Amino acid sequence: MFELFTPTFQANSLDSISIDGLVAKGIHGLIIDLDNTMTPWNDLEVGPKVVDWFEKLQAAGIKACVVSNNKKKQRVAVVAERLGIPFVFRATKPRRRAFRAGMKILGTGQEDTGVIGDQLFTDIMGGNRLGLVTILVLPISEREYIGTRVMRRVERVLIWMMKRFADAKPHSPKAH
Repeated sequence: MFELFTPTFQANSLDSISIDGLVAKGIHGLIIDLDNTMTPWNDLEVGPKVVDWFEKLQAAGIKACVVSNNKKKQRVAVVAERLGIPFVFRATKPRRRAFRAGMKILGTGQEDTGVIGDQLFTDIMGGNRLGLVTILVLPISEREYIGTRVMRRVERVLIWMMKRFADAKPHSPKAH
């Protein structure tokens, strides 16, 4: 049961993920969450470290696509356009079709696509359901959508259970 929620890798932030490591893993495309992964929740500002990371990603030949459950197309579009990448909004993650839509846009398959996100129940679970490489990052901000705040509580229980009953040990800033 826990393997569905266990990320392949963990990182403190999007910009701390090794691009060389992604290349070594054979990753050619990344499906990346928006809120609290690339930007603070409901924010249009992309930090300079994130912009720099995306430039390095592009230079390495890795394509990226924002796949967000956010319902506001304009908000997702503004951030994606600033980074020069395509997007999917109203993705309904963890449904497989959201990730398949991202892979179709990227022109990648299960073997060369990675998922980066800050939530176990949307990003990690969804990517794992398709056998993708999954990378869990810590949320950028504590400010979140109300539904996400509720799920964070469930995540903390799941993380506690994983630490207690399984070898998987994902971290959460609030689970310690």
